[in-house]
Amino acid sequence: MSHPNPQLAGIEALSGTYVFDLRASHRAIRLNRFFWNLTHATARARFKADPDCLMQEAHLSEEELQLVRQRDWIGMIRYGVSFFVLEKFARVSNWTNLEVYAAMRGESFEDFMKTRRVPDAR
Repeated sequence: MSHPNPQLAGIEALSGTYVFDLRASHRAIRLNRFFWNLTHATARARFKADPDCLMQEAHLSEEELQLVRQRDWIGMIRYGVSFFVLEKFARVSNWTNLEVYAAMRGESFEDFMKTRRVPDAR
């Protein structure tokens, strides 16, 4: 199946590549906005106190709720979440970027770090 954007022709052949375009952005707009709002201290405090209440107010779909609750990082990327707002959610969830990358690869943090050129970095 070819992509309608000629700049992305052949993208299907690159495994592990997830296009973030207008279609993905539109599909995930509620979730992207929800994560973006976590830049505000009041939203972060409310999320930590009662995440379900805040998610319901954002009108997240059942699929989106499950992605957030399960911290399904790669699932969120596949769904159309921008990595830049995903980082905001990771911080609120007390996850580092490296921990998120490991989870996206389906690896433990320790195993992931063994693949890095600086395995002792944190």
